[in-house]
Amino acid sequence: MSHLVSKLDVAGEEFAANVAFMENYVEKLRSIERNIRASEERYRSRATKAGKLLPRERLAHLLDDGSPFLELCSIAGHGMNGDTDGSSAGGNIIVGIGFVAGRRVLVMVWNYAIRGGTITTVTTRKNLRLQELAFANRLPIISLSESGGGNLAGGVDPDPWQETAFLDGGRVYCQQAELSAAGIPQITVSHGNATAGGAYQVALSDYVVLIRGQTQLFLAGPPLLKAATGEEADHEALGGAEMHATISQTGEYLAENDADGIRMARSIVNLLPPDAGRGLQKDREPLPPRYPAAELRGIVAEDKRVPYDMREVIARVFDDSEFLEFEPTVDDQTLCGHVYLDGWRCGVLTNNGPITPQGAKKASHFLQLCDQTNTPMIFLQNTTGFLVGLDAEQNGQVKHGSKMIQAVANFRPPKLTIIVGNSYGAGNYAMCSLSLRPELIFSWPTARQAVMGGAQAAKVMSIVAEDRAKRNNTELTEEELKALALQTQTITNSMEAVSEALHCSSRMMDDGVIDPADTRNVLIFALQTVLETPHRGTIPNTFGVARF
Repeated sequence: MSHLVSKLDVAGEEFAANVAFMENYVEKLRSIERNIRASEERYRSRATKAGKLLPRERLAHLLDDGSPFLELCSIAGHGMNGDTDGSSAGGNIIVGIGFVAGRRVLVMVWNYAIRGGTITTVTTRKNLRLQELAFANRLPIISLSESGGGNLAGGVDPDPWQETAFLDGGRVYCQQAELSAAGIPQITVSHGNATAGGAYQVALSDYVVLIRGQTQLFLAGPPLLKAATGEEADHEALGGAEMHATISQTGEYLAENDADGIRMARSIVNLLPPDAGRGLQKDREPLPPRYPAAELRGIVAEDKRVPYDMREVIARVFDDSEFLEFEPTVDDQTLCGHVYLDGWRCGVLTNNGPITPQGAKKASHFLQLCDQTNTPMIFLQNTTGFLVGLDAEQNGQVKHGSKMIQAVANFRPPKLTIIVGNSYGAGNYAMCSLSLRPELIFSWPTARQAVMGGAQAAKVMSIVAEDRAKRNNTELTEEELKALALQTQTITNSMEAVSEALHCSSRMMDDGVIDPADTRNVLIFALQTVLETPHRGTIPNTFGVARF
């Protein structure tokens, strides 16, 4: 393998401008995340009065001291359901991958400090993504639960519980049962309110820890019970911790407070099979890249039309900046080859432009070779999509593009994706976007996901209008030309807005936007997570763990 030699001018004005854009964008992301935390903090006095820990304090008590935690979909719902600045973003749950009692686990903390931890369509989608990751990686789920059930208001959504959302809620419970049968443990601490759908989430878990004087678990609380049946009951008799620990036997463990309940959850995790990482052996000794990670912030410009060489990214992410390029003399717009990441063998597939028929064939060939040798694939997306035109079509663009999508979809080793720049049309699929089921997918601030770029979409609509006039043997009037120009600007602006990274991430088209400088560390953490999957140690049964 040869070492890549960087041609990046790190002292130039262009590099400095790129860094400034990246840092400003990352600060915009951090600002949204700070607004979420500020909303939580405003609940502190009420939490303290009730003797409760705030959601992120519960998370800190659960995780091993000093261990890494990769939060996922942190800004899901930003700009949706009445949110404007992130103060109510996040889907009312905090999810991520971390370490508990030395085991790598998925964590879900219900954010009761924001909208009572009620369930919205965003909450459901985030929960489903968590379950996808649990199935794919056999990761136990630890849930610190406190939810007011379904949010019937749904913010500004006129019909928050339309058919699809209602069915998705049912899928969450179905998959909880399937996770149990698949041998993937679910441990829940019921810290407080667990009404309706929130109650099912608790009861469908394999292990349930109840908190004395805090747990309130029922399908209908006292007010709804009285309204529906006329029956009167207080919270403790209807769904308190002691009742469920002794009479209904909905929970197995009774804790005295938040910290005690989390301690019990950690003790349960400690009884699971040992850390899966002990079953792994790296392919060689890890080596850092030869170029600083911070320089990744200066490679890509804010203007997505400015070209750059993805080899500069490879040189700053992978071990020793080594890269064995596959078919380097064939189609330089599709780039693939072998690398090492923290000592692990990997393939990398990326783009320096649109995907041509030759590029699609090269990528498909490389994917099959890596599948044969069980080599994980890392996709670094940067393409305007598949090349169009007479020559491309006659050379089998549709045929070869379809083969590439098929190769990606059926690739058996782990797939990890970083959307670095453009990601348009079917190129988005072929380079393993969320639709093609990578184990994890993240975006840079410069990422753009859409059917096509805004300028291209606007041009298409203009051509359609001009062709219509030609077919009618007329010419566009001055007024129609002005209207067309206005339409062009409107389409361009709107498509650019909905394709940018924060917008796409808030709608969960990825697992989060990351600082480019963190790319290597995020990929290492993700790769370790998926490589451990065969070594988790739990086994499936027939119907899951039933509570009797």
